[in-house]
Formats: sequence, structure tokens, C-alpha cells
Amino acid sequence: MLLYQDRAIFVYCFNHKLGSIQRDLKQLQAENLLIGTVEVLSAVGYCHNFALGKNESLLSLATSPLARALQRAREPRALVFQHCYAESAVLPSDVNETDLALRNRYFPAEVMRELQLDHLPYFCSFASGCAGFISVLIAAGGLFPSPDERPIICVMADGAQPGVPYDMLQERILVSDQSSAFVVGREPCGYRLLGINYYSTTRPGVPFVEIVKRTVQMVQELATSLDLDLAGSDVAIHYPNIFPDTWRMVTRYLRIPAVEHVIDGMCDRAHCMATDSVISLAKLHRGQEGRLHVVVNYGIGLHLGVCMFKEQAQDGASI
Repeated sequence: MLLYQDRAIFVYCFNHKLGSIQRDLKQLQAENLLIGTVEVLSAVGYCHNFALGKNESLLSLATSPLARALQRAREPRALVFQHCYAESAVLPSDVNETDLALRNRYFPAEVMRELQLDHLPYFCSFASGCAGFISVLIAAGGLFPSPDERPIICVMADGAQPGVPYDMLQERILVSDQSSAFVVGREPCGYRLLGINYYSTTRPGVPFVEIVKRTVQMVQELATSLDLDLAGSDVAIHYPNIFPDTWRMVTRYLRIPAVEHVIDGMCDRAHCMATDSVISLAKLHRGQEGRLHVVVNYGIGLHLGVCMFKEQAQDGASI
């Protein structure tokens, strides 16, 4: 558990971009891009996903959100990257290349060169899976406090390899190709970071009932540690676009009277991995000072993360 209530850390300037091609489930099935059936995925709540077009790459997809974050951050002091797929962390290289330095085409370095940012330090991870939003927050938060008050930019990006299915059979998850970025800094806008509760296990499979119990417990523990009264507060809980029945149970067991249960765009854009949280935080900001936001992340592995924010009184243009 990591607590930040004594440190003024804010997250803001949420940007994202999805692949340019939208397909429905029948189109995905016709192109052999599904492992499971249309009926099962439809029953979960999926209808469409987004994928990279012929003239797109994950590199070009990530450039736009990062460029917009740079406009706001101006002179960041570091970048933190995260990928769900290990393959996304390194771009393909020429198999005949004998120079080891040229073969190691790390994604962060490639996209930073595109934007002429080679003078900045960067960090990258992919082992947290779809819990990447919280894992980049932990990395960025670890860089505060510091004599250097400049902000940090967090970047997430993932795209399926050519010919690889977009769904996971056992978990019944449909994903989209996506990228997003946001800023972590001292500027009092967007959301103030209050705390993070994070759990991992190396077990290959975890029952849904355990996910429910652990999520409820982790939310309550974090609220207690932060001395927050969830039952007496206006609360929005942001979930990833997976396991809708599981998250409905979590919200019910938390017993928060004034709660907004957020699963956003599951039908239209499927699961956008770490970017799910970026999209919903951008959309749900109302400039309502003090409103609490709980963000839940799940990564196959299991990585289960919960973080809490306090909304700042600024309009959506500031987000």
C-alpha cells in the first residue's frame, strides 16, 4: 500500500488514440481473429473492437497522445512507459542486423526519437499486464518528492501482432489496439492522487470469487488508511472493460450509497487495457471539488490494483 495524502501529486491531461479500423464480432470471426465464439463474447457485452490500419503502426498510434501530453507538460523530466504485451515493448528488427545496439529497438526510445526527446530519461515495464495504469502511477509517484519539480509523462501502448486473435478464450476478453498518455505533476488540476493498494500472485489462475473479495477488501483497506468515509462520500468507481458481472458484485458489496459504477464503452471499443482508465477518468471529470474516484485495474497474472483520487475543481478542458 502506497499513500500520498501528504504529497501534492496530481494526474491530468488524459489523451488516447485507438486503431483506425473498427470491426464487429462477425467480421473478426470471418477474418479468423477470434478464438472464442461470437455468441459468448456478445453475451459478455462486446460488439466491436479497434485495430491498426494498413498505414498505421503502434509507433504512429502512440505519437499523437504523447505529443498532446508534451504540449501541456512543456518540459517533462522523465517518461514512464507500460505495455501489456512483451512484443509491444520492442519493435521488429532486421534479422540480418549484426549490430546489437541497432537490433534493440526499444519502443520508448523509438517513439521518443520521433518526437526529438532523446535527452530525457525513460522507464518501461510490461509485466503488470492490463494493470498498467496503476503500475505507471507507482513508478511516476516514486519520482516524487524531488528537487526537480517538472512533471512526468506516462505512456501506455499495445497492439496485437499480425494474425494473432484479439480475444482470450478462458477469460472471455476482447481487446483493441490502443495508446494513451497522461501527466503526473504538481499542478493542482485534474485529480489528486491519494493512495494505491496493489496485489500480485504468480498463480496461473484465480477464481472470480477471490477477485471480488480481494477488490472489496483492498478498497476498504485503502479508504481506512486514508481516513476516508466512502459511505458518506460521492464516489465513482472505474472498472476495466472486462468481467462486468464481477465488478457489479464488487460495487454491491462495498455498500456505498452515493456511488457511480463506471464501465465505459465496453460494447463500442472493447477492452483497451491500461487505456480504459485514461478514457473514463477523462470523461468522468466534472470539476466537482472533493469527489472521490476509485480506479480498479486487473492484469492477468494476477495483478490487482486499486487507486484513489480526489477530483479537483476545474472544467473538462483542463483534463
